[in-house]
Amino acid sequence: MAGYDLHTHSTASDGSLEPRALVNAAYDAGVRVLALTDHDTLAGLSAARQTADKLEGMVFVDGVELTCLWQTRVIHLLGLGIDPEFSGFAEYMQVLTTLRDERAEKIAEKLVKKGLPDLLAEARAIAGDGQIGRPHFAQAMLNRKMVSTAQQAFDMWLGQGKAGDVKATWPSLEKAVGLVKQSGGYAIVAHPTKYKFTFTRLRALVEDLLAAGGDGVEVSFPGVTPNHLRDLLLLAQRKALWVSAGSDFHSPEQRWTSLGRFPQFQSPKHIVERLMPDGMAGRLA
Repeated sequence: MAGYDLHTHSTASDGSLEPRALVNAAYDAGVRVLALTDHDTLAGLSAARQTADKLEGMVFVDGVELTCLWQTRVIHLLGLGIDPEFSGFAEYMQVLTTLRDERAEKIAEKLVKKGLPDLLAEARAIAGDGQIGRPHFAQAMLNRKMVSTAQQAFDMWLGQGKAGDVKATWPSLEKAVGLVKQSGGYAIVAHPTKYKFTFTRLRALVEDLLAAGGDGVEVSFPGVTPNHLRDLLLLAQRKALWVSAGSDFHSPEQRWTSLGRFPQFQSPKHIVERLMPDGMAGRLA
């Protein structure tokens, strides 16, 4: 256990726990510095912070995970320590909501053309007030017993190159970084090895991140190999990047993403130290 977790999701996007329940679960798991980083929405932050403020020794970090494009590829950018009241978020998030709604309609249409039933209404119901995405279609398939696991839904219908893999014209990496920085946060590339880039291309991504004013990369997360963790830390050292880590938690049922659990490491430029209140830095060492 790390005692911190800087990458989690609630029902405000595609997680299964409501923001208050997520904070309590993290606290019970031993997490004392927690960031809520829902996809393209800030809707869960207020409730999560109110809950965290009632827990002794709990530090809550306002965050978000922004979907953006870099060289035509979808990248996820974590914004950590943002100001949720920053005026620029409202218009930006509305654009993302519209993009997600339009994409959901296209996903449903493409699946119907493949002979599947129309799952749009069910996916929207599962998403509730949160941002609709492919995991909600996967859950709809599970509910109908069309698949046995969510991963099977992605393998057969929703994953890269499948019928439900619908592209959207997301904002650019530069715009996403700009928004995070203007709101007072740190811009961190999420789970960089999951994009299946070569390290040469990953270095190019980092160069563009830095050129846009970004801060660093997430180096530890469930599924990262020891070799990749080592290489990411070396890249961070060479480029003077801040590093971050988190579980990418979505659901208690996904045992590989338990709150506060991911490979441990040491770094002199860990972003968690910058996110803690004055006088508290170093207490997680």
